[in-house]
Amino acid sequence: KGSKQMAVVVDIDDTMLDNSPYQAQAILENFQYPTKWDEWCMQANAKPMPGAVEFMQYVQSKNIDIFYVSNRKAKLNEATAKNLANLGFPQVEDKHLMLQTAELCKENRRKKIQETHDIILLVGDNVNDFFNFTENKGVEERIRIIDSLQNDFGFKYIMLPNTTYGDWEGAIYNYDYAQAESKKDSIRK
Repeated sequence: KGSKQMAVVVDIDDTMLDNSPYQAQAILENFQYPTKWDEWCMQANAKPMPGAVEFMQYVQSKNIDIFYVSNRKAKLNEATAKNLANLGFPQVEDKHLMLQTAELCKENRRKKIQETHDIILLVGDNVNDFFNFTENKGVEERIRIIDSLQNDFGFKYIMLPNTTYGDWEGAIYNYDYAQAESKKDSIRK
């Protein structure tokens, strides 16, 4: 219990919204993110992840504020808000929808929320949805950090594992995304 209003912070993509149709299209048409990503988002017709709407409605019923912190670009704000609101997600107003502006790291957006709220739970599909300690770290260092925080998972951090994409992939490439696709495929395998 703290002195501030309680808040739950959630990621959007593949945490609240299911982007598997975009991923399937990328496979079928042989392209990779970010190709056609903005177009997908502008359609505003992603379906919810199972249980996501119901959980967010439950959070709201407990008078807890919800913040959607995403690395979708700010220019996608209107379409993102429309998609979430049409599905029944609560608290989708601008002050609760924090998309990417200048920086990719979500830490400053979380700190902004902490100025007025006690964050009691973070939900995401990537550890960078919770903290920035693992950014640009190698695989072994990431494992060590996660292991040191294992007691917080399931209580403070709810991880919805995303095996399709995420920062884990950058770590296995040593963050060298410019490598040939054949080499990246070999590393993944």
